[in-house]
Amino acid sequence: MRMNYYSASPDGLKAMLELQNHVHKAAEAGELGDGLLALVYTRVSQINGCAYCIDMHTKDARKAGETEQRLYALSAWRETPFYSPRERAALAWAEANTLIAGNGIDDALFEATREHFSAKGLADLTLAICTINAWNRLSISFAAQAGSYQPK
Repeated sequence: MRMNYYSASPDGLKAMLELQNHVHKAAEAGELGDGLLALVYTRVSQINGCAYCIDMHTKDARKAGETEQRLYALSAWRETPFYSPRERAALAWAEANTLIAGNGIDDALFEATREHFSAKGLADLTLAICTINAWNRLSISFAAQAGSYQPK
């Protein structure tokens, strides 16, 4: 690792962790679920090329009961029958929010995603996407070492 960003900015990381905790509490409450979050976190990390986060979230996904087949196919989720309509909506929303520069979010995608999530669920899903994008940027910027994470 180039630098320990936790010790360099403890207050900043405390704020990040508070948002992360909110997202996980929302997931535990039911609408998002840890399995869906693991898929979203992994897909966003694939898009961003964050090896540390891909390693982390695939390990967490396996621990949550995710199959190898679905994890291997995640980067090509549109071409497989392995994901539910709700998971597809979340993955499309995650990709659009991660690749938002110059693309925006169109009304059709919003409406299609909203069919599967309540207002709170969609807000929390979007916060989860924001959070993993931020963690990806921290991990890539400071060269977090892939392979060191172990699920709790």
